[in-house]
Amino acid sequence: MTSPALRLGALAALLAAAARPAAGRTEPPIVIRFSHVVAVDTPKGQAAELFRRRAAELTHGRVRVDVFPNGTGYKDNEEIQALELGAVEMLAPSLSKFSQVGVKGFEAFDLPFLFEDEAALRRVTEGPVGKALLARLDEKGIAGLAFWDSGFKSFSANRPLRRPEDFKGLRMRIQASGVLDAQMRALGALPQVLPFSEVYRALEAGIVDGCENPVSNFYTQGMFRVQRHLTLTHHGYLGYAVIANRRFWDGLPAEVRRALTQALAEATAYANRLAREKEEADLEAVRRAGTTEIHVPTREERQRFVRALLPVHHAMEDRLGRGFVRSIYAATGFDPAAP
Repeated sequence: MTSPALRLGALAALLAAAARPAAGRTEPPIVIRFSHVVAVDTPKGQAAELFRRRAAELTHGRVRVDVFPNGTGYKDNEEIQALELGAVEMLAPSLSKFSQVGVKGFEAFDLPFLFEDEAALRRVTEGPVGKALLARLDEKGIAGLAFWDSGFKSFSANRPLRRPEDFKGLRMRIQASGVLDAQMRALGALPQVLPFSEVYRALEAGIVDGCENPVSNFYTQGMFRVQRHLTLTHHGYLGYAVIANRRFWDGLPAEVRRALTQALAEATAYANRLAREKEEADLEAVRRAGTTEIHVPTREERQRFVRALLPVHHAMEDRLGRGFVRSIYAATGFDPAAP
């Protein structure tokens, strides 16, 4: 007869074996679906890929990030709703998209000629104003995690754009943004809201005449094939906010969230460095293609654009909040009273 001690020992061994995963079995990874609308070889596309790799490495395979680039997951007019519904866990939408959820302050980044250089931009994105903007997303069920650069925008069309008067009557594609709508109207153009994924076809078909983009988007989306003129105005900033579904993000184990925060910090530094580097490389690629005439505005030409667009700043103070806009001016050094 087996003794009670032996029976208890055998039972303990059985329970321990049952608690262990069967040979060859592992816990399924935490899957993060990360959707974006630009090409893989853009700064955002490359940063998303780095985040994917580092998330797996830093969590030792506990997290798997599935990236859906170039609108293969959701289009840019669908993706925030997809995040809110839990159909994706992470996005990096352009900043003007947040007016869709009632946070219009992000449209301030669309104000023309607001940032003289990258240092002025960093004083906003890495300072109190940027942190406060990301925090405003909490009440919408969104975790604001980081800002990623795409670069400074320039104008393109099928006719030269050297003076504000050259825009008169042009149908110019914009994102859905009250600031960008006012900007194009101040130049005498007709703003046309279109999802990013449709811009190339609209340019090719003549549905719109021109657009504004960082050079990286202009090149990687092939717009240089259907736009004969590009003017390097660097008049506006195009950036993204990396965001997550708040319930999902807060529900992650603390050690996983810490690892993902580190992966995201590395990807952010990479995205912002790449945005600077790709500007020159992609611009040279456009030059080599020989299909687009590139114009660098003179100081006088640039000042004419600045003066033409100053009324946009004054008009947008009511929309965005005078105190808020003035806090951005204080950070960037922009003077709305300058001639």
